[in-house]
Amino acid sequence: MYAKKSLSLADAKQIAAAAEGEALNNQWSVTIAVLDDGGNLLYLQRMDEAPVGSVDVAQQKARTSFLFKRPTKSFEELVAGGRMAMLVLPGATPIEGGLPLLNEGRIVGAIGVSGVQSSQDAQIAQAGVAVAAKL
Repeated sequence: MYAKKSLSLADAKQIAAAAEGEALNNQWSVTIAVLDDGGNLLYLQRMDEAPVGSVDVAQQKARTSFLFKRPTKSFEELVAGGRMAMLVLPGATPIEGGLPLLNEGRIVGAIGVSGVQSSQDAQIAQAGVAVAAKL
């Protein structure tokens, strides 16, 4: 039987710290949102000078990734390819920077990053994903 892994607050802080480290290495100011295995906000961090609007966007990116079990980049690519119907999909934020958090192949939460270019947001989020895989 599978024992379901749940993220603790300490886990979420580790994930966010790794993401923050990537952002700091590149001198980027962002907001980092970490969701638990129910899709609820577990931890939110807005770095100094990060845009205020990034608070909501980071959470929405994480939520999209959690709900659909895929990176938000996949939605961004569909829209860029002309699939405008994706813009009205409930709960979908088609902007790169949201990634599911996996542990032993199962989703244990999601991370969303906002504040710089969306590809840079994804780069930062990926640092958090790497930590979640080792928890």
